[in-house]
Amino acid sequence: MNKHEPNRNIQGIEAIPEGRMVYNPQTAYGYYAPPAEEEDSLDPLKLIWYAIHYRWLIAALLTAGLVIGVLHTYLQTPFYRASTKVEIEAQGARVIQDLEVMTQSSGLRAFETAREKMQSRDLARRVAFALNLPLDQRFLAPTPSFSLINLVNRVTGARPTAELEKLSAEQREALAISKIRSGLSVELLRNTSILSVSYSHANPIYAAKVANQVVRSFTDQNVDKTSETSDLARQFIQEQVQETKQRLQISEKSLVDYAKQAGITLTGSDASLISENISELNRALSDAMQERLEANRYFDQVQAGNAEILPDVFASESIQSTKRKIIELNATYKEKLGTLKPDFPEMKRMQAQINELQREIQNEIGAIALSTKIKNEQAEEKVAALKRELALLEAAQSDFQDKNIQYTILKREVDSNRTQYETLISKLNEVGVGSELKTANAYIIETAVAPGAPYSPNLKKSLAFSLALFAAVAAMLIYVLELMRNTFTNPDQIKDELNLPVLGILPSQPDDEQLTIAMEDPKSPLSEAYRSLRTSLQFTGTGDAMQTLVVTSSQQGEGKSTTVYKLSQDFAALGRRVLVVDADLRKPRMHHLFKTNNAAGLSNILSNVLRQGDVSSILQKTKNPLITLLPAGTIPPNPVELLMSQKMADALRHMANTYDIVIIDSAPVLGLADAPVLCRMADATLLVVAAKQVTRKSAKNAVARLRHAGGNVVGAALNKFLIDKFDYNYSYRYMDYNYYGYENASIEIENHASSERGKKKTLTSRLARGGSDIADHFRRRLG
Repeated sequence: MNKHEPNRNIQGIEAIPEGRMVYNPQTAYGYYAPPAEEEDSLDPLKLIWYAIHYRWLIAALLTAGLVIGVLHTYLQTPFYRASTKVEIEAQGARVIQDLEVMTQSSGLRAFETAREKMQSRDLARRVAFALNLPLDQRFLAPTPSFSLINLVNRVTGARPTAELEKLSAEQREALAISKIRSGLSVELLRNTSILSVSYSHANPIYAAKVANQVVRSFTDQNVDKTSETSDLARQFIQEQVQETKQRLQISEKSLVDYAKQAGITLTGSDASLISENISELNRALSDAMQERLEANRYFDQVQAGNAEILPDVFASESIQSTKRKIIELNATYKEKLGTLKPDFPEMKRMQAQINELQREIQNEIGAIALSTKIKNEQAEEKVAALKRELALLEAAQSDFQDKNIQYTILKREVDSNRTQYETLISKLNEVGVGSELKTANAYIIETAVAPGAPYSPNLKKSLAFSLALFAAVAAMLIYVLELMRNTFTNPDQIKDELNLPVLGILPSQPDDEQLTIAMEDPKSPLSEAYRSLRTSLQFTGTGDAMQTLVVTSSQQGEGKSTTVYKLSQDFAALGRRVLVVDADLRKPRMHHLFKTNNAAGLSNILSNVLRQGDVSSILQKTKNPLITLLPAGTIPPNPVELLMSQKMADALRHMANTYDIVIIDSAPVLGLADAPVLCRMADATLLVVAAKQVTRKSAKNAVARLRHAGGNVVGAALNKFLIDKFDYNYSYRYMDYNYYGYENASIEIENHASSERGKKKTLTSRLARGGSDIADHFRRRLG
């Protein structure tokens, strides 16, 4: 057992929230995960590797884009655009302001008006009839020579004008108008009063003719519409204004005098001040009665003992916040109730906190209930006061009605005179302003000429767009393909996906024979890689406190047993006494690797088959005097129950006290409970991940299970790491800092294997590898 973790026990531990139980080199025990540092989002070397790795896909898509861009360009009908420019002069309306003649500018409005008129259907009809376009087949169905479609029509004998012969006169007119409007564009040149009128057509002659005719038709349509009013008519209206004004003044004076005499207060409307006050009081009384009903309903709820469902209770942030705290505390209380008894001090403190919060809620609800009672009393008083005031005003209104008859007659005369006066004033203003209005005048600055070359289609733009589109498609396909490659291919993926440090990178071997040779050769790259893994384990932060180490993997076949075998030899090379425990009670392999028997072992000890004096006889010596093997023994029917027993914990504690380090070979994590049970008893856990074999989701689930069980997962070892032809230079940058001499040895193994297969390196492979080596060299020099 780990003496640095007094709270850990063999029967069960408190589950630490998943996502926090990861290795932390600063705290040395891996129970808190600091925020992961984000790497640079753009890795130029990785992008270059992707470009080389998917070079044929990229080349194929770019070639397809090039071909499609060319075909798209030459399959389109070429269009010619002709433009003419016209200046719009806008004269504002002249009005009288403060006894001075002012001109109101409306330039932008005039330009927009002219633009809309030029694009209108009526103007398009004028242009069509002026050029006789409904009867012109070359305009309605152009046949350009610069088009593959036209060549196809010539070969097949098809006639585009055949459909026009079936159209009626109205349909030809509508078709001509539609073609004029669809090809016409009118734009205002910035910071000028000039409109650029452009028209596009497959025939350059028609492009120029229609553009010029649009401007001419607009000029003909835009005639002066100046309206003049005779002096005699204006004088007559002015006389009528003066007479009506005098009658209005006399009638208003009579109305005011009568109102003073009768004591009627003027309000500016048909209603008196009393009636308006009555209306206001009625509205206020209605609102007050509504408030009283609402207050009575809430007060009845309080009286019935239902104060908790008052709206003010639900609207209270403090009450809702306190309720959320109670919910959180209750959830925490129930969660801890599985491991702690109710009379435990922490549970009592939590229950007391919950009771205190509930008392606070009841106090606040009581205060709200009291305020509801006060609001109910105030609402009753307000309704009574409004009713008394309304009774007084209704009595005054009755007296007012007797005096209001004559007042209404006088007021009706005032209204009639005022209406006549306002109407005459409006007419006088319309006559005065309308006589000064002038419409915009148009002047042609530059006429359109037939263009010499088409503006559409543009080969360069089409090629650029198609290449950009297919480049984006290539990038998306590469991204999807990379997502589908859901195994681990480089150490960065383990760090990012599993949030574990990579303690070692173990190279792949061509076959089992080469693996055996490399394991026995202390100078082989594989042996050097395992020694580097041993060194990394020593510097994980646990130090000398790591007495028991569990080695496991997500699934079988990832090389965990081989890793246990090599680690035991490497730790023994340091002079440490090593005990290897084969805890894979389902498919044990350690006795095969150490070439010993498996007649009795761990399962026999845990199942009480052996006497206490026979336990030491099960421990088998190996070729290395510092390495002792405890085999798995007879395969039991209940491995998990044996591993979870108290006897297993006592045995591990005894082993840790007897040997310098105990290395445990565990069963795979997924689908079995053996590894989670063992990892919570050991000081550290090493996860072996096979490159290009185990899926990332499976590995993540395995790490999550180990952490949830309380295991101290100190890191991962990337096994069976194979450097491919093109991803060699990119992937090698993960290894040249960890393995001395591994670069040359890997190249020798790769050259030896390639020579046996009779393959030759291509010029592209050499250039890619050399360029990546240079990039890696500069990257290391720069930091």
